[in-house]
Amino acid sequence: KTQEEIDKYWEDLTKGGKPNQCGWTQDKFGITWQIVPTILPKLLSDPNPEVVERVTACFMKMTKFIIKDLEAAAK
Repeated sequence: KTQEEIDKYWEDLTKGGKPNQCGWTQDKFGITWQIVPTILPKLLSDPNPEVVERVTACFMKMTKFIIKDLEAAAK
């Protein structure tokens, strides 16, 4: 729900592993995880296709999701 939660899971799961695009990371055991903010589905279901396009373009450039940047892209 929060950036703090995303940051904690990201830090814990990428320690000894490797981060990847769009919130995906691999932990030290080789298990792949995607850490997604709860707001992302809401932003991607916006009735305005331009909002969806901007949010998608924004997160495609990210490794770890940054909520404030996703919200800014939606505006």
